[in-house]
Amino acid sequence: MRLTVVQADITTLAVDAIVNAANASLLGGGGVDGAIHRVAGPELLQACRSLHGCHTGEAKSTPGFDLPAAWIFHTVGPVWRDGHHEEDTLLSSCYRHCLDLAHVHHCRSLAFPAISTGIYGFPKARAAKLAVDAVRHWIEPDPVSLEEVLFCCFSASDVALYSDFGIAAA
Repeated sequence: MRLTVVQADITTLAVDAIVNAANASLLGGGGVDGAIHRVAGPELLQACRSLHGCHTGEAKSTPGFDLPAAWIFHTVGPVWRDGHHEEDTLLSSCYRHCLDLAHVHHCRSLAFPAISTGIYGFPKARAAKLAVDAVRHWIEPDPVSLEEVLFCCFSASDVALYSDFGIAAA
């Protein structure tokens, strides 16, 4: 299993699945969510409507439609309040649920954005550590079909955060 970090637009990655940092409605929004909806095309909105939303910390899947990725795993990260409202547990749960979906869909490669670190305000370094720890913990017993997990970052400073936790840059 290879864990790597890359600075890229997640909508351009040729992986089996990408993760969408979605809102609870799954009907599109700003940031990563808006970009994924724009590139995937109008079929994505129709598919998301049929999912009837998603709870924080959980994930649901749709086809990738016009994206290079075959699948989109939509997860709803926690809004940062103060660190005392289960934010860490909920964020870790987002990663675990997406990894579970990767297993169900027999994915070999999966790309995560930095969930909850944009408008939801989760501290970036804390979120990066939780992401890396959640993925490492999930793959320890049995890496199943996954060969690569990419942490897809918006900026070079975000890439550096993952590098601080031992993740090699792609």
